Amino acid sequence: MVATSSLNSKNSSCISELMQQRFQHATLTDFDYWDYVVPEPNFNEVVFEEKTCQSLVRMLENCLSKSKKTRLHCSRVLVPEKLTRRIAQDILRLSSTEPCGLRGCVIHVNLEMGSICKKLDKVAYDPTVVPTFELTLVFKQDNGSWPSFRDFFPRVCFISQSKRTLILSPGFRLIKKKLYSLIGTVVEEC
Repeated sequence: MVATSSLNSKNSSCISELMQQRFQHATLTDFDYWDYVVPEPNFNEVVFEEKTCQSLVRMLENCLSKSKKTRLHCSRVLVPEKLTRRIAQDILRLSSTEPCGLRGCVIHVNLEMGSICKKLDKVAYDPTVVPTFELTLVFKQDNGSWPSFRDFFPRVCFISQSKRTLILSPGFRLIKKKLYSLIGTVVEEC
């Protein structure tokens, strides 16, 4: 049997009518809607966001490392796994709606120790850009962990207080304050 492309006009009009009826009764579920509406993912954008997130993680970890001797007076700071990554992702999310994005952000890093809140550092992602919003990051000390062996003995036995280890809680607060808003100061808390 050989297939030919010649159709008589009667068969051609019949097929045309059947196709029109089929498309009139078709619904959106018959088509893969997302193939036509959603653009291809931009992998350059994803890579850029990942690099930015990694850069933020390094900035936060450097801030903690720098302040452990100057402000915290301890030898080690133990950070829960992926805490700084979660914080960096929230910072990226909060900066996505700002005119300058993350470049217009100033981050005030604090540590809450019981009822005391210590200021650790002030970090600007891009110091050359005038800030359009501020973020206040509050790390929390983990009070539920086991006490140190040193805590059971008088301080006379241990000369250096700098051998103390600070353990951070997996919880944190992130507060956004818009600096240049027509409706006044806007505060958003995570």
